[in-house]
Amino acid sequence: MSEGSGLSGRVLARRVWRDALSHRKALIFTALLLMAIEGGMLGALSYLLRPMFDQVFVAGDMAALWWVGLSILGLFIIRGMASVGQKVLLTRAIERGAARLQSGVLAHVMGLDGRFHQTHPPGQLIERVQGDVMTMKESGAAIITGLGRDVIGVVSLLGVALWIDPIWTLVALLGVPVLIAPSALAQKYTRDRVRTAREIAAAMSTRLDEIFHGIAQIKLNRLERGQSERYDSLLDTRVNTETQAALGKALIPGLIDVMTGIGFLGVLYFGGREIIAGEKTVGEFMSFFTAMALMFEPLRRLGMISGLWQAVAAALDRLYGLYDTKASITSPARAADVPVSHQIAFNDVHLAYDDTPVLRGCSFTAEPGQTTALVGASGAGKSTIFNALTRLVDPSTGDITLGGTRVNELSLSDLRAQFSVVTQDALLFDESLRDNILLGMEDPGEDRLNAALKDAHVAEFLPKLPKGIDSQAGPRGSALSGGQRQRVAIARALLRDAPVLLLDEATSALDAESEAVVQEALDRLSRGRTTLVIAHRLSTIRAADKIVVMDRGRVVEEGSHSDLLAKSGVYAGLHALQFSEEST
Repeated sequence: MSEGSGLSGRVLARRVWRDALSHRKALIFTALLLMAIEGGMLGALSYLLRPMFDQVFVAGDMAALWWVGLSILGLFIIRGMASVGQKVLLTRAIERGAARLQSGVLAHVMGLDGRFHQTHPPGQLIERVQGDVMTMKESGAAIITGLGRDVIGVVSLLGVALWIDPIWTLVALLGVPVLIAPSALAQKYTRDRVRTAREIAAAMSTRLDEIFHGIAQIKLNRLERGQSERYDSLLDTRVNTETQAALGKALIPGLIDVMTGIGFLGVLYFGGREIIAGEKTVGEFMSFFTAMALMFEPLRRLGMISGLWQAVAAALDRLYGLYDTKASITSPARAADVPVSHQIAFNDVHLAYDDTPVLRGCSFTAEPGQTTALVGASGAGKSTIFNALTRLVDPSTGDITLGGTRVNELSLSDLRAQFSVVTQDALLFDESLRDNILLGMEDPGEDRLNAALKDAHVAEFLPKLPKGIDSQAGPRGSALSGGQRQRVAIARALLRDAPVLLLDEATSALDAESEAVVQEALDRLSRGRTTLVIAHRLSTIRAADKIVVMDRGRVVEEGSHSDLLAKSGVYAGLHALQFSEEST
């Protein structure tokens, strides 16, 4: 079991979020302190309006003019400095926290099983890692600012208003009870709309990912219009959903406007009568009126917080669901030592994808230092052999051993370190060839690197590239030909120097000239290693030490090329069919 695998997704997500912010506590605390200073200046400003009107404008006191004016100037200077400081500190804290959260979500997603990734398209996962976290970051910053600055601002202004006249304050707040029920309904409405908007955003990311990865086929099959229409349909749905969400977010500030208007009307009526009667001064009224007017914007922003919180809650719900998904393929609590021998053995292995059986009692061995080829029709279970051996999937019954040790008794890291893999579609990233060959390994030294480049025939085409080994491979290796991509993958495997080599249709998509070069590099790579080869073209595995013939998840024949031809069985039939097709 992985760490925390027994905890709920809600607890795990909160733990990751707390961890993301824990290292920024000092920054957040300082930012909140500066927000409180910024918000408190509003109350001080409204308070100073009373002496400004009563002592300066009405009484004509010149001394008061200076101290009131300089005090107001000082308030604005302090407010400006606090505003700049809190924004910089909060941005730093939130950005670093969001980065740590994204890293945690990505690590969790990468740790999930292959079956999870088969049912969750990349675009959807990109939206989880980026879109949901960005929503939490942006809305979270606004919420923290509102709670740290606007709450203090409202409290300080309310304190001034109560100090001047509690009755006027109660009159101004008469409309508050009107907000309770509509606010609750608006919050639920907003949360539903925001959750739907996030789901639509994930569908849009998935659609774009599929369009850009399949752009060649889209062009060849003239699918541009159809793909645009499908994306436009998602855009229309998102526009409508976002508009509805904006309505929900705006309802509470709108209600606050109505409440404020009712309050102003009441204060003007009661306050105006008392001023006319000489019971209150103009300065008191202006100070109170300013406090209530300045309270208007912070209240509206606080009203918006409820809508913003619904956006955060919707994103959190999605993260909770993601963290509720646990990896079923994990390292054992006490891992066995890495075996010295690298014999591979499958013993009565059964494996199914959902309800579809793929391996049905599969048994065979691959001897150390020899090449064992897996052949059979599509769907026979050959690729599943590789997936089960490397524990991308686990069988339901049966044993898979490496050097006599069951593969599920080894740590995942130790197990996968035993394999070098070269597939038909060599995985290259949009980075330099050097980065694609090293893939994070420590610098092997120029001599060893150059030897790998030479043995993999990569050195032959490097001079033709603009920056040699430091040239970019392009998205998915698009700057290279198929043969060049395969040679880069072989150079990577040579440097990895793992004791077991897995080759999955490594030359099937190449032309004859490229295949000859790549096959020579593969032959060099496989020397002294336990090699498993999946091949459809039987001509590439004639020299294999053992050929394992599979049919519907079972091993039906084993032997050398000549032995299997002599049996006149399944392999002989495949051989005859394939070579008759090649001759026509």
